[in-house]
Amino acid sequence: LTGAQDGSVRMFEWTRPQQLVCFQQAGNARVTRMYFNAQGNKCGVADGEGFLSIWQVNQTTSNPKPYLSWQCHSKTTSDFAFITSSSLVATSGQSNDNRNVCLWDTLVSSGNSLIHAFTCHDHGATVLQYAPKHQLLISGGRKGYICIFDIRQRQVLFTFQAHESAVKALALDPSEDYFVTGSAE
Repeated sequence: LTGAQDGSVRMFEWTRPQQLVCFQQAGNARVTRMYFNAQGNKCGVADGEGFLSIWQVNQTTSNPKPYLSWQCHSKTTSDFAFITSSSLVATSGQSNDNRNVCLWDTLVSSGNSLIHAFTCHDHGATVLQYAPKHQLLISGGRKGYICIFDIRQRQVLFTFQAHESAVKALALDPSEDYFVTGSAE
């Protein structure tokens, strides 16, 4: 799956020289993050205008429409994570009201899909990592802060400054004992 600054999203297969599907043509907002869900049957794309779009992967048409597309953040959606069976999605980004980490239910109408919004990360959240064993979200912000959220209780557990500049990467070890952060510096 490839995404570009011009907003195009294409899927390729290793053994074929041509694309299988063009999910999104050029001319859209820049792609900020893309993932397949754990089952491999859906892919999601976040963009620089705050939108998240999700497609079924097994499309037979050459230019399919997303089955779900909504604006998650008012400025940009920088990252997202499929939670559990992929009907629950967490997003990070930048919104005018500082609700920069959000939980969404993809099975209800777009007007009711926001489950919870966390007010955190002045100037926006840049990255997001889901810890399924502990049901936690870890987010990094533009000012170097890390926030750890309990999804079940829908509350912030910890906030601390890890870097002097924007957090650009988060990685979680398989046992969920440790996580590592990387910054712009």
